[in-house]
Amino acid sequence: MAVTNVVVIGRRWYISLLLFINYLFHKTKLCTGLTTALLLSEDSSYSISVIAKHMPGDYDIEYASPWAGANYMPVSITGTPAQSWERDTWPALENLARNQPEAGVQFQDLKILNRKKDGDTVTAKWFAGLLSDKPWWSTVFPNYCQIPNTQLKEGVDSGHAMTSVCINTAIYLPWLVGECLKRGVVFKRAELEHIKDASTSHHSGEKPGIIVNCTGLGSLTLKGVCDLKLHPARGQIVLVRNESNGMTATSGTDDGPDEAMYVMCRPAGGGTILGGCYQRDNWDSQPDPNLAIRIMQRCVAAHPELTGGRTIEALDVIRHGVGLRPARDGGARVEKELIEDTWVIHNYGHGGAGYQCSYGCAKAVVELLDAHNYDKPRL
Repeated sequence: MAVTNVVVIGRRWYISLLLFINYLFHKTKLCTGLTTALLLSEDSSYSISVIAKHMPGDYDIEYASPWAGANYMPVSITGTPAQSWERDTWPALENLARNQPEAGVQFQDLKILNRKKDGDTVTAKWFAGLLSDKPWWSTVFPNYCQIPNTQLKEGVDSGHAMTSVCINTAIYLPWLVGECLKRGVVFKRAELEHIKDASTSHHSGEKPGIIVNCTGLGSLTLKGVCDLKLHPARGQIVLVRNESNGMTATSGTDDGPDEAMYVMCRPAGGGTILGGCYQRDNWDSQPDPNLAIRIMQRCVAAHPELTGGRTIEALDVIRHGVGLRPARDGGARVEKELIEDTWVIHNYGHGGAGYQCSYGCAKAVVELLDAHNYDKPRL
């Protein structure tokens, strides 16, 4: 969960950016909060504190960012705010893949496969923007093309191929922390019950005048916010040592309307993520062994190189993972609100798109904060 607070003292802005993680999964809020802190720290007039319940290196059902693949695979619909967030995020990830290999971001081939019969399933609706016949992101990716019908497997009606990026989250999240530390950001662990608790959080002891809330699913129960539009979208993955050739995602499966098939090989020896599912309102934190078997079977069928043509028994499993995506009816909330006597900028509810929206949403937060502070008298 993240909160940012600002007060004006002298000619220096004091900011407390708290990352208080409640329930997070696949591509979610620690990434969003850390990226927000990173972009805010580019302004040397800001003094920033980051407070988090969980930090990179922790493994917990409440902290799902390490379980993410992660990758850049746009799911937003044309004309929505999420489209601009995803579009604004690509240049930053592309730059990291090109120029900063230590960040754990790497170019990889990506294939998106669409089956018309999946049109009304939960998975296809989740991937809606990804499955468009004329996707807005076709001009974003290098090497984009539609896959010729002659190259599609039986049962697949259309497909897209492109060069995207895959992120080793075990490397990337600590890298984000390191970049923030180099810019003077202060980190400490804490857990908040009320959004206004952030008002006493800054390491300077100053009372901040604005809070940036990146609490993910935590905003469902965080006092002062309690956003009932939030709900969990449970995901389950299998992390294996076997390596795939590139990344693949399909519009659905024959195993159930909320089950998915996606494969991504993390760079720098991070293992391969096999997924998955999108189970709305399911809070179960334990892996379903039967679902795990179906996931592995689907992924091996799509990527036989994982096992050299053998069965799933040839998979070298590192661990099974479960987490809760912070989904929100109506989409992510990125806006300013007055709660009692405190201004709050919200940045949460991105579902499974936290990484691929991270820089775009952080940019939006910076713009909201700049507009809030514009022409404010400086003591």
